[in-house]
Order: sequence, then C-alpha cells, then structure tokens
Amino acid sequence: MAYAIEGSTGPWEVVVGLEVHAQVVSNAKLFSGAATAFGAEPNSQVSFVDAAFPGMLPVINAECVAQAVRTGLGLNARINTVSRFDRKNYFYADLPAGYQISQFEHPIVGTGEIEVELADGSTKAIGITRLHLEQDAGKSLHDQHPTKSLIDLNRAGVALMEIVSEPDIRSPEEAGAYVRKLRSILRYLGTCDGNMEEGSMRADVNVSVRKHGEPYRTRCEVKNVNSIRFVMQAVEAEAARQVEVWEAGGTVTQETRLFDSNRGITRSMRSKEDAHDYRYFPDPDLLPLVLEEDWIASLKAALPELPDAKRARFIQSYGLTPYDAAVLVAEKATAQFYEVVAKGRDPKIAANWITGDFFAAMNRLGRSIEDPPVTAGQLGGLLDLMADNTINGRIAKDVFEAMVETGKDAAAIVDEKGLRQVTDTGAIDDAVERILAANPDKVAEYRSGKDKLFGFFVGQTMKAMAGKGNPALINETLKRRLDSRKE
Repeated sequence: MAYAIEGSTGPWEVVVGLEVHAQVVSNAKLFSGAATAFGAEPNSQVSFVDAAFPGMLPVINAECVAQAVRTGLGLNARINTVSRFDRKNYFYADLPAGYQISQFEHPIVGTGEIEVELADGSTKAIGITRLHLEQDAGKSLHDQHPTKSLIDLNRAGVALMEIVSEPDIRSPEEAGAYVRKLRSILRYLGTCDGNMEEGSMRADVNVSVRKHGEPYRTRCEVKNVNSIRFVMQAVEAEAARQVEVWEAGGTVTQETRLFDSNRGITRSMRSKEDAHDYRYFPDPDLLPLVLEEDWIASLKAALPELPDAKRARFIQSYGLTPYDAAVLVAEKATAQFYEVVAKGRDPKIAANWITGDFFAAMNRLGRSIEDPPVTAGQLGGLLDLMADNTINGRIAKDVFEAMVETGKDAAAIVDEKGLRQVTDTGAIDDAVERILAANPDKVAEYRSGKDKLFGFFVGQTMKAMAGKGNPALINETLKRRLDSRKE
C-alpha cells in the first residue's frame, strides 16, 4: 500500500520534490583561483573576487563546468550546449557582492532521471528537472561572540550544483532513497564528495499534501537539511503539520521552514520568495557558456561504470541477489573491495561475509571502507582457508574476530592457535562413537523417529572436537552410524 498520512478526514498523499546543493569537487572556486579545502582557518581562502572588491571580474573555472556536465551525463540528463549565468540579487552579510551568480532560465543541464531501489525490492524512476551551477555564499557564525555575528568567506564563491527533482517523491522512504542514490552517483563520478556532515551536500525539501486525485496544493520548503535521516524525518513532520492545518480548516502558506531535529518538527523561517523578488538578470561580466558536442562526447566516453550498470553486472556475473548487489555497489570503494575479495572465489560467499561479519565489524569500530578493519586481501585469505577445508565456517568467525583485533593474516592466526580443521576420519569416528555411547536414550529416540535430534548429535560432536571437526564429515559419519540400525 502506498504511503499516506492518516488524518481525521482519511488518508492524505504526500508530494515531495528535492533541491540538492552539491559542492563541486575542484581545487579552485567557480570564478576565482582561491582554494576550496574544507576546515581551513576562517577567511584564509578568499580572493578579491570572492570578497567582491570593486573592479574584480569573474573568470569561469573550466573544471567546474566539466564536473557539472559529467554529473548531468551520470543522471541521464540533457546537456544544454548553450547556458547562461544570471545575477540573483539579495542582501545577506555573508554575500559581499549583494548578489549570487547563478543560472535561472538557461541551466547547463536539463531534464533527466534516476532510478531508486526501495526496501521491498521495487524500483522507482524519479525525474530530474534541471541542474545548474552557482556560487555558494559565505558562512555566518553566531556562536563565537556574545553580541556579534562573525563572517567566514572561505566558502564564498565555491562552485555548487543545484540538482532539482520533479515532484515525483511520495514518501519519506523514497526521499531517503533518492538522496542516497544521488549521493552514490556523485561519488562514483567524483564530482561531489557527498559529505553532508561537512555541508558539501545538503537538501531543500519541498513538501505538500493532497487528497488522492487532487491537483497539487501549496508547498513549503524545509531549508538546508544535512543528513538523509533528517530529510526523511522532515518529510514526515512537515506533511503531518500540513494535514493538521488543512483539516482544522486553515490554509497552508507558502514559506521557507527549518527542521528542528531535536524536537522532530519544522518551524517557520521566512515567507517564500518568488523568482521576481530576486530580480534575476544576465550577468554582464560573463558571456553565455557555449559547449562543443565533441567535448561533451569525450567526457561521456571517460565516465566510470555507474551504480546501476555495476549492480546489473554484479547480478549477472556473480549471481548475486538484487538486494546484495545494491548494497555492495552503493559506495564505489565497497564495490571495489568486493571485487578483490570475490576474484577467483565463490562470489556469493564473499558477498555474505562482506555484508555480514565485515560490515558488522566496521560499524562496531566506527571504521570506513577506506580504513577497513581487515583488508580485502586478508578477507580473501580467510575465505581460501575455508575453501580448502583448513578451517570450517564456525572457526572462521573466531579467526575473523582475531584478525580484526590483531591485524594478523588468517593463516598466521590458525597456525598460532592450532585451529586447523580435523579431517582425519578416524578421529571423527572416535568422537562420534563417544557421543553416541554417552547418549543412548537420545539415540533410541532418534531411531524411533525423532529426526530433529540429529542436530543435537552434530553439536555435541563439534563440541567434543573443540569446533575443529569437518562438518560435512561429521554429518556423514553420524548419518551412517545412526541410520545403520534405525527401525
């Protein structure tokens, strides 16, 4: 059943469109040569252009343009060979020029589409309206002085891509899946690092509600949401607020709101401006941007394999489930890690270990795939010891934990701790005989029809052999001995 907000008058459909601001990966800003590194001392990466000194002229950064085109290609979007920069006029202390250079009527990228995977295994296509380039503003610091706000212009002039979706999103889950997939594509392309906690990717969440079959009602924009979890919570909170307003006989006013993550509510920030309030006009210092088709084609030819294509290949080549493939390709580094582990090995076992014990260890230790608790080569070595029957699956889990703790290879741990699997059939026969002799009542019950007791005998035999017995040989030996006199 489709997601809906239940009100006193019945279900309400949620309509969501997202405007994602993604900071372009580049060494210099959009119109100046100032650096863009995160975390620098305040106002240490500011050129005269960024500070809007009189007479300073913007000069476009070709790499930022290339990054926007790569992103458009990755979103299956139309690349506009002619685009234009406009001035968006408004006053704020961290905008020294009194205007932002942006694109309005003529963006560099037009309509596109991305496909998202949902929890129930289904997929949904969400339209892209446009992608345009613009400058970021500076940052106001309100907590550094008891009576004054301070301004850091390091971020002023940094290139942003604003990626605007169609209002195709119908639930918090779809909103989260969209941002997650968009971030994945940007990271694969290397056009934005997607670090929402650092502010290099943030979302404006446009929400409205309506009764099924109605035209769109008034929307509100929840500004600058900086995590996927908060995007989902903001959709839910704002939709619930609007339902309450409409059902009380009120009218939702178009406005910009903020999401209070501590209280789980949205609150009013300001009335929503329309485009004419910004007095857009073509920037007189910048000519229209004209792109050559051959240059666009060369960028397209150099694109990496993107998440959807990689997911399809993992399903086809490795026989993975769509879910496992989606998990493994979500981050480029994870997909690369998997392919190293899976090379020459059982690809499904490799996937199970990475999505199971390996991910659990990363989460427990707060590590990332770039700084893993064990390397891909080390995990592959562990799987090799299982494949050649040096150790069994149960022992392998203990060895893996020891690898995480010590950083040692699996083979060294197995040798140090004497964990090699017992495949000596004589030793297994002896252990089985001891277990059967010690449990004559359960042997009788099994032979009278209680087949479920078989697991008991397997467990006892493994315990007697300190977990080192070969499970297949133990099962085979028990089956032969127990069934030989079964009535």
